[in-house]
Amino acid sequence: MPYEPPTHSVERSLRATTGAKIIAGVDEVGRGAWAGPVTVCAAVTGLRRAPEGLTDSKLITPKRRTALAAELEKWVTAHALGHASPEEIDELGMTAALRLAAERALDGLPMRPDAVILDGKHDYLGDPWQVRTVIKGDQSCVAVAAASVIAKVRRDEIMARLEVEAEECLAYGFAANAGYPSPVHKAALAELGPTAYHRLSWAYLDALPRWRHLKKVRISAEAAALESGGQLGFDF
Repeated sequence: MPYEPPTHSVERSLRATTGAKIIAGVDEVGRGAWAGPVTVCAAVTGLRRAPEGLTDSKLITPKRRTALAAELEKWVTAHALGHASPEEIDELGMTAALRLAAERALDGLPMRPDAVILDGKHDYLGDPWQVRTVIKGDQSCVAVAAASVIAKVRRDEIMARLEVEAEECLAYGFAANAGYPSPVHKAALAELGPTAYHRLSWAYLDALPRWRHLKKVRISAEAAALESGGQLGFDF
């Protein structure tokens, strides 16, 4: 299905209205997974023409996405990844964990951005960053699209390594599902329970009587609201 390539229109608008010169696109991956970290990439691209085929990572085949991520890492002015672990997600809730991962990514850049373009409608980053949120920014903004592809490929690699390097993860199919709910993942959870790499405050444990006692109680109100919003259900 054809799609419009991303542009620098938001970056140009920010430059014109705020005087920002260094602008980072930020996108996350792993928000809806049941295992593994949530990963954020911050990418600075300037106003150069983007590589051919750049768009939201979800619209690119895995093979092309992997090749494009390697190309982008050489093409961007700078990029950095930040992660929040399952333990941090359980302790802080997803919004605060996203903020932590994004701050780690932004702090990892060799320069401090004057402004940040954040994919989506919710500013989970906040002060002291100057943030512009853009719905579907991973399709429309070059810097956010670049961050989307790099974050997706590198987090997928983390999850695939877990399946190979951590014996307890072998049955869960992380190389194929990246920690998201899939039939293989659900079956392994029902039989074997969660691993040390699973998010233990999430609602999928409510549907697993053998393992429900392992569920962690999340204290933060925003985390409880996310869970009750139906994002984390276990649908067999």
